[in-house]
Amino acid sequence: MTKAELIEFIAENADLTKADAGRALEAMLDGIVEGLKTKKKVTLVGFGTFSARDRKARPGRNPQTGETVQISARIAPTFKAGNKLKDALN
Repeated sequence: MTKAELIEFIAENADLTKADAGRALEAMLDGIVEGLKTKKKVTLVGFGTFSARDRKARPGRNPQTGETVQISARIAPTFKAGNKLKDALN
């Protein structure tokens, strides 16, 4: 499902215009990003938990040349599915 399809789905199911549904989706995504930046965790009960993890710097390898390169430290987003989401898929 693409973002446009998701906006259309939200508009139909929430009785909103596509423009309102698009703004609602953008606001939700912005909220998740802001939560990860400040609290490093966003929990949507039943759906899942978004979190931000610190990853250490580590050596890596360029697959084209085989040359060893240093991968810098960064913050990586992760997602763990909740039980309701897992049950809905199985």
